[in-house]
Amino acid sequence: MLKRMFVAPDPGRTRLRFAVRAVLGIGLAVVVCGLAGQSLVGAIAGGLAALLTLFTVADATVRGQAVTTALLPVVGVPVLAAAAELHAYPVARDLAFLAVVGAGVYARRWGPRGHSLGVFGFMTFFAAQFLHATPGQLPELYTAVLLSVLTAAAVRFGLWCYERRLPPAVVPAPPAGTGLARVTTRQAVQAVVGAGFALGLGQLVSGQRWYWAVGATWWVFVNTASRGETLIRGFRRILGTVIGIVLGLLVVVPLHGAPVPTVVLLVVAVFGVFYSAAVSYTWMMLSVTLLAETLYGLLGVLSPGLLALRVAETGVGALGAALAVLCVLPVTTHAITDAWIQRALRCVHACTAEAAALLAGSAAADPARSVAELEGLLGRVRLSVAPLVHPLNPMLGRKRRARRVLALLDDCAREIRGLAAVAADPVASHDAQLTAACRRVEAAVEALTEGSGRVHRPAETPAEPALAHLHGLERALADLAEPLRVPAGSPLVGA
Repeated sequence: MLKRMFVAPDPGRTRLRFAVRAVLGIGLAVVVCGLAGQSLVGAIAGGLAALLTLFTVADATVRGQAVTTALLPVVGVPVLAAAAELHAYPVARDLAFLAVVGAGVYARRWGPRGHSLGVFGFMTFFAAQFLHATPGQLPELYTAVLLSVLTAAAVRFGLWCYERRLPPAVVPAPPAGTGLARVTTRQAVQAVVGAGFALGLGQLVSGQRWYWAVGATWWVFVNTASRGETLIRGFRRILGTVIGIVLGLLVVVPLHGAPVPTVVLLVVAVFGVFYSAAVSYTWMMLSVTLLAETLYGLLGVLSPGLLALRVAETGVGALGAALAVLCVLPVTTHAITDAWIQRALRCVHACTAEAAALLAGSAAADPARSVAELEGLLGRVRLSVAPLVHPLNPMLGRKRRARRVLALLDDCAREIRGLAAVAADPVASHDAQLTAACRRVEAAVEALTEGSGRVHRPAETPAEPALAHLHGLERALADLAEPLRVPAGSPLVGA
């Protein structure tokens, strides 16, 4: 886990910039709230709103990110009002919370924007429980949220908009479908059932901190699409929480809410959340736990008993999520993995066609866009396959097959990147051998995605760069035929 966190590549120092900008944006938001006369509760609400603004918005373009950011208060303010107004009516409050859970997960069907708005809506309701918000506090909380979203947006789109210098990030949408065949619909039902279980049992564990269990269920579902992904995420959440609790006992509790060291620890925790999010969910949850502990220290309620209660509520939430994904409209790991791999292979086809068109002199061809999309899809494949390659998976045959598929898809990506680079060279030219090789690659992808025939290996590797990459791609696709078992028509990484 340590190696993954600190040795993981950070091309262009994107994760570092992401984390540093978050610390800056959240810090400025809290300062602005303070200058506006906000209380500690308002400052905490503002800091959380700024954190969510900088963390959840992931549209492919800067303009899309700006639109989503502008819509956050449109979702958050009504949810905040409902949470506060229903504070004195537990049954209505609980039902409203479950409705927000279901709507938040279902909104993922609309891609990154729906995901961002769903997360912001849920966390606004959650924050209202965390702060015990009442109707009388609403004006202050509205102001804190609006000021913080505006401040975070000013940092993200004005002071430090490094995305303008980067190619648009491709965030793949979940696998499509209709009705209960749509993954987001099934997961919305699962999330409501799991959250309902967590809410009920969580209230038996603690009448005051029950919302921790609902939060644990919710975050286990975020960015997952199958039961295997959800179970692994639940395990990592518990592991990160437990490690964070131990660190809290050693570091946070002895501070007794002292302002200066507490602020330093808040900065470290926020940095850890953003820096680790892309590479380790366990480390991210460790940082989130430290952040929550530090906030409770500022509020003067942190104690060893409270930390033990957090572990218990997290366990309840993870159990709720596990039971829901196993028993309610389960989405198998193999079905989701199959869908993502097929999309990745079709993208390989598109990349090859774009590169060939550019080599042939087409001014409209742009393989770079397809390469960026392929990188995003391969990231989603890795996430989907993670349960199959996890050390706790006892099915060694499936584990070997899944690792082989990942390695060969990485080979495809490497050859595609090389082909795109060659195609972008103005002196590169088109010839008959290149056309034939591109057609063979297209046929190989069709065979893998449709099961229409065997994939043949290339006979030789030419010295010409474009052909060398194409032949390397042909070899990788041919090798994929065995672990994907296409002729037998079974799931791509095993039954």
